[in-house]
Amino acid sequence: MSAEIYVRNAWYVAAWNTHLPVGKPAAISVLGEPIVLYRSASGRLVALEDRCVHRLAPLSLGRCEGERLRCMYHGLLYDADGRVIEIPGQAQIAAQARVRSYAVVERHSWIWVWMGDPSLADATLIPSAVGLDDPAWVLGTGQLDYAAEARLINDNLLDFSHLPYVHAASFGAPEVFATERPITTALPRGVRFERWVVNRQRMFSKDANALVDNWSSYDFVVPGVLLMWNGSFPAGTARACNFTKPDYQQALCDVTFTSQAVTPLTENTARYFFSWGPHCAHGDEARRDLLMGIASQAFGEDKVMIEAQQRVIDRTANPQIMPTTADKGVTLYGQIVRRLIAAEATSPTKSFTPAATPA
Repeated sequence: MSAEIYVRNAWYVAAWNTHLPVGKPAAISVLGEPIVLYRSASGRLVALEDRCVHRLAPLSLGRCEGERLRCMYHGLLYDADGRVIEIPGQAQIAAQARVRSYAVVERHSWIWVWMGDPSLADATLIPSAVGLDDPAWVLGTGQLDYAAEARLINDNLLDFSHLPYVHAASFGAPEVFATERPITTALPRGVRFERWVVNRQRMFSKDANALVDNWSSYDFVVPGVLLMWNGSFPAGTARACNFTKPDYQQALCDVTFTSQAVTPLTENTARYFFSWGPHCAHGDEARRDLLMGIASQAFGEDKVMIEAQQRVIDRTANPQIMPTTADKGVTLYGQIVRRLIAAEATSPTKSFTPAATPA
């Protein structure tokens, strides 16, 4: 994949932790690199290049043996660091008989893989999502595979002016999402969006008289993770706090949180992970299931539009876009990504070779 599009020194979501039981290898590609994930007998998480050094068979079709992984084509056995420690019928094993290992961390119910320089893997750079085990939230989860490049999904999440049009049948967002711009702030590794929508009908309520002021705020951070809080407050709250961030303790209803992550699989495919649900003081499993049903419909609407967009791009010679003022967040995020990629190119510690196959 092009080195000019995605940051490598970052943590990418590779899986929900619930999708990786002990002793069951799982395959995923991230940035075009095939990776096998497995949880060893002791519970250790391992991420290795999914390509046996012998005949290039996928190790994800292998068998876990304690802390190790055996290729089930010709039986080579790998330790958790990617080194071949056994070749059936052969006593000597070359030092270069190993595959790349990746830094991997389990946090916020996601499994994160570091795709860049292993010496720079810094767990403090993992975005502060909310896990399914957080007692303050009642969250549901899902994921979608896209036949489109991840960058298009990122752009979609960086510009909510599409909400009244793409999601007219699901979220039912008001026109102000298209006609009024949010407060947009650059962060060291992302962009923050903040917005009040005043005197609107309560979310998913049929009571036209139940008007509230709705506050939403989300950070979109490298390499493509959205963290969003939402809450509805008594009408007049926005003006009372001078249209700045409110106190969530004063929320009337609809306090929700969503984590979303976009992972580039290959050049033109991506996986979209998402969770959504209410704060425990504002909803229960039934409310969560209602929200997740709406989310699944809405994210399916995004998928239809973005995959169609990808098809247009694919058949257009030298495709060009015409930015609007709604693209401020897209522009800021693009600048941050380019800055981080430039820093990677000049890093004196950059010593790894992406997707290298040992001799």
